[in-house]
Amino acid sequence: MLENSFLEYSFLVHVNRGLGQGFLVQLSRAAVVFSKGFNENSRMEERRALMRQNSWLEILVQCKNKIQEQIAPLLETLDQPQPDLGIGAGGDPIRKIDLAAENAVVGTLTRRGVSFTLISEESGVRKYGERPQECYVTVDPIDGTTNLMRRVPFYATSIAVSEKPFLKDVYSALVADLFHGVTYTAQKARGSFRDNRRISPSDNVSLEEAVIGVDLNSYKVEKIASRLTRLIKKTRHIRHFGANALELCYVADGTTDAFVDIRGKLRTTDVAAACLIVKEAGAMLTMPDGKPLDVKLDPGQKVEFIAAANAEMHRSILGLVKSGKEKE
Repeated sequence: MLENSFLEYSFLVHVNRGLGQGFLVQLSRAAVVFSKGFNENSRMEERRALMRQNSWLEILVQCKNKIQEQIAPLLETLDQPQPDLGIGAGGDPIRKIDLAAENAVVGTLTRRGVSFTLISEESGVRKYGERPQECYVTVDPIDGTTNLMRRVPFYATSIAVSEKPFLKDVYSALVADLFHGVTYTAQKARGSFRDNRRISPSDNVSLEEAVIGVDLNSYKVEKIASRLTRLIKKTRHIRHFGANALELCYVADGTTDAFVDIRGKLRTTDVAAACLIVKEAGAMLTMPDGKPLDVKLDPGQKVEFIAAANAEMHRSILGLVKSGKEKE
């Protein structure tokens, strides 16, 4: 199409200026060369993007390995008094083990010479390197810190990489189950994987048989419970495990059939990576009103969502969960 437009322009120049057949031929050849160069540049950009994603996947796995290494000795001291480190950017108390996990990520990236802007539940937004605007790394160093501190075996680390600080721009993601040693990864337009094996969500469409995660952990439980009553009545198997990034990954790989969080309490740092994993696996993920989920990546940004294994399950849940804007 670009070549045709250029040829049309060449013809107009020939007619209007009367510069002769030779000039027209030269312009036509130039158009072909320009078109080939444009297409080659496009292919090169695609190859660079692919190389970038592959490189990031390797880096994210290194980050995960370093986190496991750094927190291992701290797991032996959980029963000891913990220092007061203040409140993190996300609003929760900072634990020593959270900082150790975050430092493992930052240290791995800086040693690799990566320039990036960190968006973390602990430290907030910080810039590293000469070109920190090149990419944004959104981290929840430990998702499920309360579980970890109480030795409940369900906690994870979550790392997402994006071109811009928005959920839709995430292109590489990792969520690692730090207790069981399971790693979920995803790359935009390339699918989702569990320990390097491609995953897909459940094909179950029956609410009565579905296993559905629902997060009711909120001081506003009396307000959100009424919005969930019809769903809970229709579903026999309600669950909540306490690490939302990992629960979203359970929807992605078919372990559960849906996960619902309408509290307005969860931060984007908690789920930035898991959202890409869910979508790349082929599951559905929207806001409670059915609109696409796209928000700013920031420790203070809160989200509500419905994740479901397939479109039919998603429609069923949407029809049962009342929007916060509806009158009770």
